[in-house]
This record gives sequence, C-alpha cells and structure tokens, in this order.
Amino acid sequence: MNANNLLSLGLTALIIASTGCASIVSRSNWPVAFKSNPPGAEVVVADDSGKELHRGITPVIFKLRSGQAFFASDDYQVDLKLPGYQEDKGVLKANLNGWYFGNVLFGGLLGLIIVDPMTGAMWRLPGEYNVSLAPESVMSDGTNSVTQK
Repeated sequence: MNANNLLSLGLTALIIASTGCASIVSRSNWPVAFKSNPPGAEVVVADDSGKELHRGITPVIFKLRSGQAFFASDDYQVDLKLPGYQEDKGVLKANLNGWYFGNVLFGGLLGLIIVDPMTGAMWRLPGEYNVSLAPESVMSDGTNSVTQK
C-alpha cells in the first residue's frame, strides 16, 4: 500500500470516527403532525419557557428540534382550542433516539459523548400529536360549563 492509499484510508477512518451514528442516519429536526378530533382546532406550540414557536389550524405539520442543549432534550407546550370544545393543554416530549446506541458499534466514543448530544440527534420526537377534544357541557340556564381534567 502506498502513502496516498494510507492517507486516504486514515482520512476516511477519521471522518467515520468523528461522526455520530444518530447524526448520520437520523436527524435533529423532526416533522410533527398535529391533529385533533374534530379537526379545525387552533394549535399553539411553545418552548418550555412559554415562548410561542408555531401557530396553526389542525391538521398541520410543524418542524421541531429534538435537542435543546448538550445532553438535554427539547420539550414543547401544546395548546389546542376550538369553539364549543374544552381547551386541551399538553406536553410534547422528546425521547432517546434508538440510533444513538449505534455509536457503540459505528460512531465510537466521540459520537456517543460529543457529536450526537451536541447536535440533538440523540433525541427523537414522535411523528404525531393527536388530541380528541371534549365538548363543553351546556347547563340548564344556557351557560357553558367546562369540566377540568
């Protein structure tokens, strides 16, 4: 093997060793479909500090990042409203991405403790957020009564 081949082999090994498995086969930003039953609800997605990131009418797809900081997943507050139905508030949580463990075989230590945690690729968001909205109950005097969950 000549020097050029050794150099090419060494550079290829360095590139492979410096990447994370989840970063290679997965992503850091995930499309999430927000759906409601009945459809047509206003959905607001906010970060964990309450800052609004997205607003739309169901069904709608928003692209959300899965990692917020080094080794920290990103979670979102979700609020759905539709006239005649109870407001629904929930949390969309990122979970550990199964591809993250591919670093044990392919990405190496650098991918496991640096690349995937830094890029957010070690986390995964679900593809859908589905809510069945409960109708508001109407009292005998004609006013609406909202039952808290």
